[in-house]
Amino acid sequence: MQIKAVIQHLENLAPLAYAEDFDNVGLLVGNTETTVTGIIVTLDTLENVVDEAIEKKCNLIISFHPIIFKGIKKFNGSNYVERVVIKAIKNDIAIYAIHTALDNALHGVNDMICEQLGLRNRTILIPQSGNIKKLITYVPLEKAETLRNALFNAGAGSIGNYNDCSFTSQGVGTFKASENANPSVGQIGKIHHEEEAQIQVIYPKHCENNILKTLFENHPYEEVAYEITTLENKNQHIGMGMVGELPEAINEVAFLQHIKKVFKTGCVRHSALLNKPIKRVAVLGGSGSFAIKDAQRAKADIFITADLKYHQFYEAEGKLILADIGHYESEQYTKNLIISYLRKKISNFAIILSDKNTNPIQYI
Repeated sequence: MQIKAVIQHLENLAPLAYAEDFDNVGLLVGNTETTVTGIIVTLDTLENVVDEAIEKKCNLIISFHPIIFKGIKKFNGSNYVERVVIKAIKNDIAIYAIHTALDNALHGVNDMICEQLGLRNRTILIPQSGNIKKLITYVPLEKAETLRNALFNAGAGSIGNYNDCSFTSQGVGTFKASENANPSVGQIGKIHHEEEAQIQVIYPKHCENNILKTLFENHPYEEVAYEITTLENKNQHIGMGMVGELPEAINEVAFLQHIKKVFKTGCVRHSALLNKPIKRVAVLGGSGSFAIKDAQRAKADIFITADLKYHQFYEAEGKLILADIGHYESEQYTKNLIISYLRKKISNFAIILSDKNTNPIQYI
């Protein structure tokens, strides 16, 4: 198996098209054509992780966080980022980062946090906008059904729990083929009138290449008339954070002690208690201060995240409890998610969970 085949599996789980604009995801080091000898999965790619990959004969590191986050102007080993990349290149080890693509995935980082807490009725906290597109095209009436079905098979036409959704209207299309054309209907130099169907379908943006390939392969015209627009509709299956409910309400102190145990953290920093039970829980792995208002709007009793600053705890405003469990701690189970997923997809070589604790923060 080549690296590109592994990447395809990973992108089925977390398409890179849904990563945040500021992020640096995908294959950061290596060649997609390289044959894989073994895979090691880690939260962070540090030098000791590269050493572990060498020792265990793994030439592909799948990392949650990207080791290369901003531009590197020199490679002289002056910092840990450069040393990691140099060592990886010297030992023919590829590095793939999944980061916010997995943050935004329906069955990604935040779903894993909810799973650890046993939350039910989960929904995306901040649904992503700008990732639903609409295709409009025109086709002869007798070819409309064939084209529609091909587009459905390519990933178009899904709306929530409904599939094969489209809208079709009828009209008359006109065109005149030039002397260099090879028209499937009509004659060169004469205006032609054709009874046509206008087909409209929506699709997720990561399917666009496949949708257009299918359109061109299944459309009878030499020149295909089509238009694509990006919709403002929010995608309820893609986005940051998640909100769910506990099976039964629990005392707030007991719940804080519970999350401290579940996430094996040295401490839980939290805002003022509200003296009411916890039932509805919002979560966002990693740095999630930007989502405090969203957690309030979702009527969460508590918002579990990381990297909250001093003044941000005031933003709870007596409406919910803010709980900072630590960046590493909030994302630690991501490794297990990736391992479990890949082992179901790939069975012909080793997929290893790194045994290195890459948490840079220590507690005393």
